[in-house]
Amino acid sequence: MSTHRLMIGVAGGTGSGKTSVAKGLQKLLAPEKVVVLNQDSYYQDRGDRAPEERAQINYDHPDALDLPLLVNHLKALAAGTAIEEPTYDFVNHVRQSGTRHIEAGDVIICEGILVLALPEIRDLFAIKLFVHTDDDLRLIRRLRRDISIRGRTLESVIDQYINQVRPMHEAFVEPSRRYADLIVPEGGRNAVALDVIAAHIRYHLSLARQRGAN
Repeated sequence: MSTHRLMIGVAGGTGSGKTSVAKGLQKLLAPEKVVVLNQDSYYQDRGDRAPEERAQINYDHPDALDLPLLVNHLKALAAGTAIEEPTYDFVNHVRQSGTRHIEAGDVIICEGILVLALPEIRDLFAIKLFVHTDDDLRLIRRLRRDISIRGRTLESVIDQYINQVRPMHEAFVEPSRRYADLIVPEGGRNAVALDVIAAHIRYHLSLARQRGAN
């Protein structure tokens, strides 16, 4: 594993702004040096099940993830090896045939609701962030996303939130906050927090390069 590469985990509840934080850091640090891996790309392929059965799966539970593949890809990027990130069809709940080619960067960010809840992933990160946003705002954001982008109905989103999302948040996501090095309120809208984190990352990388040069 290269000492010049920095692994960062960004966790938080659904709709908290994890992606905004990851993309914000990528922009501040230079896109060509930062790669972002999305936990949601690593759902298990359920193509062998009927559509109605796939729709009932609890996608907020750790068992929904292809954890070995995600761990292998994170370790590969940390070692400087490119990966082929899966692409997932959230409307039909199946893994697509195409992949996204990702080259290893100086900074590897993995974002998702469970990245600090699972020790197999959590232990890979040098910096652990937890994004906190009020529950009502997170629900509104999820409603907008799932209805406009993922083709869900209002009823189905609310039902999933009550029966799966909220219980899994309380069981896995919220407790993982204790593993975070830093809590980021309001996600990517918190420009001050992003600037401070980016400065710390630059300092960390600078020290790593100095050690590598000695």
